[in-house]
Amino acid sequence: MARQRILIVDDHEVVRLGLRSLLERHPEFEIVAEAGNGREALEKIETFQPTVVVLDIRLPGLSGVDVCQQITEKYEDINVIMLTSYAEDDMLFAAIRAGAAGYVLKQIGGNDLVKAIEAVGRGEALLDPSLTQRVFEEVRKAQREEEASAFAELTNQEMQVLQLVSEGKTNREIAEALYLGEGTVRNYVSNILGKLGVANRAEAAAYAVQHNLKDYLTS
Repeated sequence: MARQRILIVDDHEVVRLGLRSLLERHPEFEIVAEAGNGREALEKIETFQPTVVVLDIRLPGLSGVDVCQQITEKYEDINVIMLTSYAEDDMLFAAIRAGAAGYVLKQIGGNDLVKAIEAVGRGEALLDPSLTQRVFEEVRKAQREEEASAFAELTNQEMQVLQLVSEGKTNREIAEALYLGEGTVRNYVSNILGKLGVANRAEAAAYAVQHNLKDYLTS
Protein backbone atom coordinates (compact mmCIF):
# COMPACT_ATOMS: atom_id res chain seq x y z
CA MET A 1 0.00 0.00 0.00
CA ALA A 2 1.25 3.50 -0.80
CA ARG A 3 2.39 5.59 2.15
CA GLN A 4 -0.52 7.49 3.68
CA ARG A 5 -0.11 11.23 4.20
CA ILE A 6 -2.24 12.03 7.25
CA LEU A 7 -3.72 15.28 8.52
CA ILE A 8 -4.93 15.15 12.14
CA VAL A 9 -7.78 17.53 13.00
CA ASP A 10 -8.91 17.92 16.62
CA ASP A 11 -9.45 20.97 18.80
CA HIS A 12 -7.68 19.33 21.77
CA GLU A 13 -3.90 19.48 21.57
CA VAL A 14 -3.49 16.48 23.88
CA VAL A 15 -5.63 14.36 21.53
CA ARG A 16 -3.61 15.49 18.51
CA LEU A 17 -0.34 14.67 20.28
CA GLY A 18 -1.67 11.26 21.27
CA LEU A 19 -2.79 10.47 17.74
CA ARG A 20 0.49 11.66 16.27
CA SER A 21 2.48 9.55 18.74
CA LEU A 22 0.40 6.48 17.90
CA LEU A 23 0.32 6.87 14.14
CA GLU A 24 3.95 7.89 13.66
CA ARG A 25 4.98 4.42 14.81
CA HIS A 26 3.45 2.97 11.66
CA PRO A 27 6.04 2.87 8.85
CA GLU A 28 3.42 3.51 6.17
CA PHE A 29 1.99 6.62 7.85
CA GLU A 30 3.36 10.14 7.54
CA ILE A 31 1.77 12.86 9.66
CA VAL A 32 2.03 15.85 7.35
CA ALA A 33 0.16 18.37 9.52
CA GLU A 34 -2.24 19.04 12.40
CA ALA A 35 -5.15 21.44 12.71
CA GLY A 36 -7.22 22.61 15.66
CA ASN A 37 -10.35 23.75 13.81
CA GLY A 38 -12.18 23.37 10.53
CA ARG A 39 -10.89 26.50 8.79
CA GLU A 40 -7.31 25.62 9.63
CA ALA A 41 -7.92 22.07 8.41
CA LEU A 42 -9.08 23.26 4.99
CA GLU A 43 -6.03 25.53 4.72
CA LYS A 44 -3.68 22.70 5.70
CA ILE A 45 -5.25 20.44 3.09
CA GLU A 46 -4.44 22.97 0.38
CA THR A 47 -0.86 23.21 1.58
CA PHE A 48 0.01 19.62 2.48
CA GLN A 49 -2.27 17.53 0.23
CA PRO A 50 -2.91 14.64 2.63
CA THR A 51 -4.39 11.34 1.45
CA VAL A 52 -6.26 10.71 4.72
CA VAL A 53 -7.82 13.21 7.12
CA VAL A 54 -8.46 12.00 10.67
CA LEU A 55 -11.20 14.42 11.64
CA ASP A 56 -12.91 15.11 14.97
CA ILE A 57 -16.63 15.41 14.34
CA ARG A 58 -17.08 18.15 16.96
CA LEU A 59 -15.00 21.21 16.18
CA PRO A 60 -15.41 24.87 17.18
CA GLY A 61 -16.84 27.02 14.41
CA LEU A 62 -17.01 24.96 11.23
CA SER A 63 -18.18 21.49 12.28
CA GLY A 64 -16.42 18.28 11.39
CA VAL A 65 -19.37 17.28 9.22
CA ASP A 66 -19.16 20.55 7.27
CA VAL A 67 -15.41 20.14 6.85
CA CYS A 68 -15.88 16.57 5.66
CA GLN A 69 -18.44 17.64 3.09
CA GLN A 70 -16.17 20.36 1.72
CA ILE A 71 -13.27 17.92 1.51
CA THR A 72 -15.20 15.19 -0.28
CA GLU A 73 -16.80 17.63 -2.71
CA LYS A 74 -13.48 19.23 -3.67
CA TYR A 75 -10.92 16.42 -3.36
CA GLU A 76 -11.68 13.03 -4.87
CA ASP A 77 -8.40 11.50 -3.67
CA ILE A 78 -8.71 12.41 0.02
CA ASN A 79 -10.45 9.99 2.35
CA VAL A 80 -11.93 11.18 5.64
CA ILE A 81 -12.21 9.13 8.81
CA MET A 82 -14.38 10.71 11.48
CA LEU A 83 -13.57 10.43 15.18
CA THR A 84 -16.19 10.97 17.86
CA SER A 85 -16.45 10.48 21.61
CA TYR A 86 -20.14 9.65 21.55
CA ALA A 87 -22.26 7.25 19.53
CA GLU A 88 -24.91 9.73 18.35
CA ASP A 89 -27.16 8.57 15.54
CA ASP A 90 -27.76 12.03 14.06
CA MET A 91 -24.03 12.75 13.84
CA LEU A 92 -23.31 9.30 12.42
CA PHE A 93 -25.76 9.67 9.55
CA ALA A 94 -24.77 13.28 8.94
CA ALA A 95 -21.15 12.13 8.54
CA ILE A 96 -22.14 9.34 6.17
CA ARG A 97 -24.16 11.78 4.06
CA ALA A 98 -21.19 14.17 4.05
CA GLY A 99 -19.05 11.47 2.42
CA ALA A 100 -16.98 10.18 5.34
CA ALA A 101 -15.25 6.92 4.44
CA GLY A 102 -14.85 5.89 8.07
CA TYR A 103 -16.53 6.60 11.38
CA VAL A 104 -15.02 5.36 14.66
CA LEU A 105 -15.34 6.11 18.35
CA LYS A 106 -12.37 7.66 20.14
CA GLN A 107 -12.47 4.74 22.56
CA ILE A 108 -11.16 2.54 19.74
CA GLY A 109 -7.95 0.65 20.46
CA GLY A 110 -4.70 1.85 18.91
CA ASN A 111 -4.26 -1.17 16.64
CA ASP A 112 -7.86 -0.96 15.50
CA LEU A 113 -7.46 2.71 14.65
CA VAL A 114 -4.37 1.90 12.59
CA LYS A 115 -6.32 -0.78 10.74
CA ALA A 116 -9.17 1.64 10.21
CA ILE A 117 -6.87 4.24 8.68
CA GLU A 118 -5.26 1.60 6.50
CA ALA A 119 -8.68 0.51 5.26
CA VAL A 120 -9.83 4.07 4.58
CA GLY A 121 -6.53 4.78 2.83
CA ARG A 122 -7.27 1.88 0.47
CA GLY A 123 -10.58 3.51 -0.37
CA GLU A 124 -12.67 1.14 1.72
CA ALA A 125 -15.60 2.22 3.85
CA LEU A 126 -15.34 1.45 7.54
CA LEU A 127 -17.73 1.77 10.45
CA ASP A 128 -17.04 1.20 14.13
CA PRO A 129 -18.46 -2.27 14.92
CA SER A 130 -20.51 -0.85 17.80
CA LEU A 131 -22.39 1.37 15.32
CA THR A 132 -23.05 -1.16 12.57
CA GLN A 133 -26.36 -2.35 14.05
CA ARG A 134 -27.63 1.23 14.20
CA VAL A 135 -26.97 1.70 10.49
CA PHE A 136 -28.76 -1.51 9.61
CA GLU A 137 -31.72 -0.50 11.78
CA GLU A 138 -31.90 2.89 10.07
CA VAL A 139 -31.72 1.28 6.62
CA ARG A 140 -34.49 -1.15 7.54
CA LYS A 141 -36.61 1.69 8.92
CA ALA A 142 -36.17 3.72 5.72
CA GLN A 143 -37.03 0.68 3.63
CA ARG A 144 -40.21 0.05 5.59
CA GLU A 145 -41.24 3.70 5.27
CA GLU A 146 -40.67 3.53 1.53
CA GLU A 147 -42.67 0.32 1.27
CA ALA A 148 -45.52 1.74 3.33
CA SER A 149 -45.67 4.88 1.19
CA ALA A 150 -46.02 2.69 -1.90
CA PHE A 151 -49.59 1.90 -0.83
CA ALA A 152 -50.46 5.29 0.66
CA GLU A 153 -53.21 5.96 -1.89
CA LEU A 154 -54.95 2.61 -1.42
CA THR A 155 -57.77 2.05 1.02
CA ASN A 156 -57.60 -0.95 3.33
CA GLN A 157 -60.19 -2.74 1.19
CA GLU A 158 -58.15 -2.08 -1.95
CA MET A 159 -55.07 -3.44 -0.23
CA GLN A 160 -56.99 -6.60 0.66
CA VAL A 161 -58.06 -6.97 -2.96
CA LEU A 162 -54.51 -6.36 -4.19
CA GLN A 163 -53.13 -9.01 -1.84
CA LEU A 164 -55.53 -11.56 -3.29
CA VAL A 165 -54.64 -10.45 -6.82
CA SER A 166 -50.99 -11.05 -5.96
CA GLU A 167 -51.94 -14.58 -4.87
CA GLY A 168 -53.37 -15.24 -8.32
CA LYS A 169 -57.02 -15.15 -7.31
CA THR A 170 -59.68 -14.43 -9.93
CA ASN A 171 -62.28 -11.71 -9.47
CA ARG A 172 -64.86 -14.36 -8.56
CA GLU A 173 -62.54 -15.90 -5.94
CA ILE A 174 -61.77 -12.46 -4.51
CA ALA A 175 -65.46 -11.63 -4.37
CA GLU A 176 -66.18 -14.83 -2.46
CA ALA A 177 -63.28 -14.30 -0.06
CA LEU A 178 -64.25 -10.71 0.79
CA TYR A 179 -68.05 -11.13 0.50
CA LEU A 180 -68.25 -8.66 -2.38
CA GLY A 181 -69.92 -8.65 -5.78
CA GLU A 182 -67.76 -9.43 -8.83
CA GLY A 183 -68.59 -6.03 -10.28
CA THR A 184 -67.38 -4.35 -7.11
CA VAL A 185 -64.15 -6.33 -7.27
CA ARG A 186 -63.65 -5.30 -10.92
CA ASN A 187 -64.03 -1.67 -9.88
CA TYR A 188 -61.55 -2.13 -7.05
CA VAL A 189 -59.01 -3.74 -9.40
CA SER A 190 -59.44 -0.92 -11.91
CA ASN A 191 -58.91 1.69 -9.18
CA ILE A 192 -55.84 -0.15 -7.90
CA LEU A 193 -54.24 -0.27 -11.34
CA GLY A 194 -54.81 3.45 -11.76
CA LYS A 195 -53.48 4.40 -8.35
CA LEU A 196 -50.38 2.25 -8.70
CA GLY A 197 -49.75 3.33 -12.29
CA VAL A 198 -49.51 -0.24 -13.58
CA ALA A 199 -50.98 -1.70 -16.73
CA ASN A 200 -52.44 -5.02 -15.63
CA ARG A 201 -53.02 -7.50 -12.83
CA ALA A 202 -49.63 -9.15 -13.30
CA GLU A 203 -47.82 -5.84 -12.83
CA ALA A 204 -49.99 -5.04 -9.80
CA ALA A 205 -49.16 -8.43 -8.30
CA ALA A 206 -45.45 -7.90 -8.86
CA TYR A 207 -45.69 -4.44 -7.27
CA ALA A 208 -47.42 -5.88 -4.20
CA VAL A 209 -44.77 -8.55 -3.73
CA GLN A 210 -41.88 -6.15 -4.34
CA HIS A 211 -43.15 -3.74 -1.69
CA ASN A 212 -44.14 -6.43 0.83
CA LEU A 213 -47.83 -5.57 0.86
CA LYS A 214 -48.69 -8.39 3.27
CA ASP A 215 -46.75 -6.60 6.03
CA TYR A 216 -49.08 -3.60 5.87
CA LEU A 217 -52.47 -5.29 5.82
CA THR A 218 -54.73 -4.75 8.81
CA SER A 219 -56.83 -7.56 10.09
